[in-house]
Amino acid sequence: MITPLDIENKKFYRQMVNGYNVEEVDEFLDEVMVAYEKLYKENIELKKNAEELHNDVGQYKNIESTLQSTLVIAQRTADEVKETAEKQAKQLIDEAKGKAEQIEREAELAAKEKTADIDNQIIKKEKELTDLKKKFEVYKAKMESLLISQLELIKDITEE
Repeated sequence: MITPLDIENKKFYRQMVNGYNVEEVDEFLDEVMVAYEKLYKENIELKKNAEELHNDVGQYKNIESTLQSTLVIAQRTADEVKETAEKQAKQLIDEAKGKAEQIEREAELAAKEKTADIDNQIIKKEKELTDLKKKFEVYKAKMESLLISQLELIKDITEE
C-alpha cells in the first residue's frame, strides 16, 4: 500500500518536450498527498475501530453464551427444586395418611376395648343384681318365716 510519505517523496523526471508544468504537478501531488494522508489516517482509525468492535462482539458473544448456560442451569435447578418439592409433598401426604389410618385403627381398638369393658361391667352388674335378687328372696323368705313363727308365738301367748 502506498503511504502519504511515498506520494510526497515521489519524483518525476522532466522531459524536455511536451512535459507537464512542474509546479502544477507538484501542487496537485501536494493536494493528493494531503487527501490521501487524510484517507490513510481515516482508514487506520476505521481498522482500529473495526478491530475494537470485533473484540467487543467477541466479548458479547461470550457473555451471551455464559447467559445461555446460566439460564439452562437455572432452569434445571428450578426443575429439580420443583421435583424435590413435589416428592416431599407426596411423602408428607403419604405420612399424614399413614398416621391418620394408624390413629383411626387405634381409636377403633380403643372403642372396642371400651365396649368390651362396658359389656363386662354390664355382665358383672347384672350378676350382682341377680345375686341381690336371690339374697332378697332368701331374706324375704327368712323374714316371712320369722314373722310366721312370731305370729304363732303371739297366738300361743294369747291362747294361754
